[in-house]
Amino acid sequence: MSTRESDRRGDDDRAVELTDDFVVLPEQTADDTDHGWGERAGGNDDWLLAERPPHWD
Repeated sequence: MSTRESDRRGDDDRAVELTDDFVVLPEQTADDTDHGWGERAGGNDDWLLAERPPHWD
């Protein structure tokens, strides 16, 4: 195949080796964590559930 033919093929025809450690984007960004939002470790879910308004029962 000549250089001109390979230029015309484009990226769609190019073989790409994907391995298990190949990462396009991270699963979670640094600002999508409790620390990134400025929250402390450990939550107050128990307190929030205990303080539900009466009409939620």
